[in-house]
Amino acid sequence: MLDIHVIDDPVVAAAALEPTRSRLLSELASPASAASLAARVGLARQKVNYHLKALEAHGLVRLADERKWGGLTERLLVATAASYVVSPNALGPIAVDPKRDVDRLSASYLIALGARIIRDVSDLVRRAQKANKRLATLAVDAEVCFRSPTERAAFSKELTEAIATLVAKYHDDTAPGGRPHRLVVVAHPLPQTSETKESS
Repeated sequence: MLDIHVIDDPVVAAAALEPTRSRLLSELASPASAASLAARVGLARQKVNYHLKALEAHGLVRLADERKWGGLTERLLVATAASYVVSPNALGPIAVDPKRDVDRLSASYLIALGARIIRDVSDLVRRAQKANKRLATLAVDAEVCFRSPTERAAFSKELTEAIATLVAKYHDDTAPGGRPHRLVVVAHPLPQTSETKESS
């Protein structure tokens, strides 16, 4: 089972997002039969079977095992991934693209960058899997609480200068066999939870 399956086909995305099929996918973290799923989700076995066949046809679930019960064969299916993400590619020409947004300080631009990361990295992962290679990536995730807008601005300035210094030190587009990498740094306020709102 994959950790994450990135869906870039609009038909497959529609199948995964359909409420009943989405629920069945969540129930298939471990192998289960149509009969056991029917009891869990409160649907007729025939209806569950119909949805499972669609999910299997789209590569979202796979056969895990088969059991013989007298003259019958019980099929156990399992999800192909622990979780799923829909790539912007599934939206075709209306997908968000950072090249279309001119305001680089806007939240829309940040969202567009995130969408491009999903699209680019999922494509790289697929290629690496086909070549039976590991994809080298780096991710840094940290939280910082600024005492004031002034300190936030100072932090942004220092971070920008530090990145510029590192890029100038290591970047060499003339190096034989060198491979360009994309570095994206973003910052946004943390979403407030209900607990945070009550205490503020």
